[in-house]
Amino acid sequence: MPKIDFYLIQTTSEQERLNFACRLIEKIYKQQRRIYIHTENQTAAHHLDELLWTYRNDSFLPHHLIGEGPDPVPPIQIGYNTLHPKQHDILMNLSSSVPEFYKQFSRVLELITENPDITSLGRERYRLYRSQGCNITTHKLTTFTEV
Repeated sequence: MPKIDFYLIQTTSEQERLNFACRLIEKIYKQQRRIYIHTENQTAAHHLDELLWTYRNDSFLPHHLIGEGPDPVPPIQIGYNTLHPKQHDILMNLSSSVPEFYKQFSRVLELITENPDITSLGRERYRLYRSQGCNITTHKLTTFTEV
């Protein structure tokens, strides 16, 4: 069963949530881990793809959208409907529901903001993970530099 980490971010801004996601992705990449970012839909996947190219001038994060890149597959992949069969050890879930395939990862990251809709859906995911017997840790962030 994967370890689940909920990051409670004190903002209602989706852009600040995605900026935090980029910093967390960069940290994971520097730890030489493989991460799959699951988004809500194709538009959200493309938006995150662009953001990872531009969020910092002094950073390079090798990534691509599932099915759109060269081999070998980079350590950071973004998708929205199904998981490509390549191995990843961390799932960052930016969608509103728990992906069916979450159990194949060693760790799942959930980023929750103070937006009422995101908070409500996050609570539902928390209950589902808890009912499945997952080990859950909650991180309350007061600043966006905490990663």
